[in-house]
Amino acid sequence: MKLSNIFSRKNRILLAELVRTDFKLRYQASALGYLWSILNPLFLFAILYVVFDKFLGLGRDIEHFPVYLLLGIVLWRFFTEATTNGLKAIVQRGSLIRKISFPRYIIVLSGTISSLINLFINLGVVLVFVFINGVELTWSALLIIPLIIELYIFALAIAFFLSAVNVFFRDISYLWDIFIQGAFYATPIIYPLSLVANQSQLAAQLLLLNPVAQVMQDVRYVFITRDTQTLWQLALAPWVIAVPFLIIITMCIVAIIYFRRQSKRFAEYV
Repeated sequence: MKLSNIFSRKNRILLAELVRTDFKLRYQASALGYLWSILNPLFLFAILYVVFDKFLGLGRDIEHFPVYLLLGIVLWRFFTEATTNGLKAIVQRGSLIRKISFPRYIIVLSGTISSLINLFINLGVVLVFVFINGVELTWSALLIIPLIIELYIFALAIAFFLSAVNVFFRDISYLWDIFIQGAFYATPIIYPLSLVANQSQLAAQLLLLNPVAQVMQDVRYVFITRDTQTLWQLALAPWVIAVPFLIIITMCIVAIIYFRRQSKRFAEYV
């Protein structure tokens, strides 16, 4: 597909309309509306902060732990929401696919962009916590932009792949929910990575090979505190630092090839 066709005016208009529709329908008929996009991560943060910091004391050695924890929750929630929305996008828009001829990738893209909008809204809340907790922001905080782009590309690649699989194998959505629940605890969100590193440097390094964990720790490092342990600090060999990026590139290639091959059959199964 030519680049000019991908970003044609018609496709841009359709993408914008799908994003607006998705955002409106998400909180339709709810009393608080868009406020739920902020309240959900805040409720989870409040529960986890009380349990893991006040009762278990896991965050007492981490500077600005409330912001540290909230930022991790917000990033994880974005990844979960983007991949889940993308996974269900093709099936949910089945009637549209059968009636109109347009590039199928736009449907998946719209779902992930909607999640990206929610992420920026929640980052605004994080900024409030940053100022309340007296976090000193430096110019390095701007590195959060390429790191979020990295996380978005990874989430988008997974969304493309899973959305195509879900058309023919509907159980994938349940399997992904189970996987996400397990991955939440395998990612240093509610506990500092130092707890793992103190037991095994290799185990901590393996956790950071996950691009989501790598991005999360890097964002915390440049945005909150230099006490955050990152992959480039723990890597036992220089080439290990490239592994998360290789995973993302591989996922992108696999997702693009598989999605393009299967997209011709979507209308028959949705």
